[in-house]
Amino acid sequence: MSTAVVRRVVHLMGMPVSLALRGRGAAGEEADDAWQRVVAELRQVDRTFSTYRPDSVVSRLGRGAITEADLPAEVHEVLALAEAARRVSGGAFDPRHRTADGRDVLDPSGVVKGWAVERAARHLRALDGTDFCLAAGGDMVCHVAGDGPPWRVGVEDPHATARLVATVPVRRGAVATSGFAHRGAHVVDARTGRTPTALASVTVVGPSLTAADVAATSALALGADGPGWLRSRGGLAGVVVWADGRAEVLGRGTGDLVAVRQRDVDGRRPAP
Repeated sequence: MSTAVVRRVVHLMGMPVSLALRGRGAAGEEADDAWQRVVAELRQVDRTFSTYRPDSVVSRLGRGAITEADLPAEVHEVLALAEAARRVSGGAFDPRHRTADGRDVLDPSGVVKGWAVERAARHLRALDGTDFCLAAGGDMVCHVAGDGPPWRVGVEDPHATARLVATVPVRRGAVATSGFAHRGAHVVDARTGRTPTALASVTVVGPSLTAADVAATSALALGADGPGWLRSRGGLAGVVVWADGRAEVLGRGTGDLVAVRQRDVDGRRPAP
């Protein structure tokens, strides 16, 4: 299989969405068609779930213009995933919460991005003999079709984003990062409505981007309790960067999917 990489990128859902392809189907009409299906699906997700569009289903639900009885199936699915995350995180992750200044908020974004990218990636799996890495705002689904080399995913330093704290090899799996470096204080502990301060970023690697994205956001929201909570979740590995700059590996990988090792972390002393 050729290791030459063909790249595509578009800006949607308020962020860059990029695709890297390598192998037999990396270029040509079938690859172009698959990319267009990915883009079309993510545009539809934005129309449905965006909290910035007043006409989206989620915005109308949040202000009471429609009820849950009016929701399409995919919104019910996302809200069910969010409710499961609320339970397992002890309420730290909750799309329905009150902010510190007393506003009631409905924002399922912590579920939507990973769920949407994972769904859209199915359009790429039909490309014969082709590896792909589909990324949106730093969260990604990676797939190696055969025995080729893994995709190597860099985990940036949230304190100095031009450098990496880790490089994680991924063959078949997903990587999700939640942190404050690019979007500021957009994650809150739903139990208090306040932004947690103990962690700077959480990167989770696992077989499902939906699960990895929710786990990364939940761990960040849990603050100092996040790493311990993440260790208790089976089938996941990751890298946590603390507010004081320490970095540590959590877990030791998930077999053929990923392999995360402390030596992949660049020169940082792991937290005790």
